[in-house]
Amino acid sequence: MTTSAIVMMILGLGVTWGGAAFCIRLAIRKQRG
Repeated sequence: MTTSAIVMMILGLGVTWGGAAFCIRLAIRKQRG
């Protein structure tokens, strides 16, 4: 694997997990509010 491919993979995972964590955080905030 090339370095750029690995970097793109990590960026993709970061965006995916970041988006999921953001949605979960919003859901928790709505439940408490």
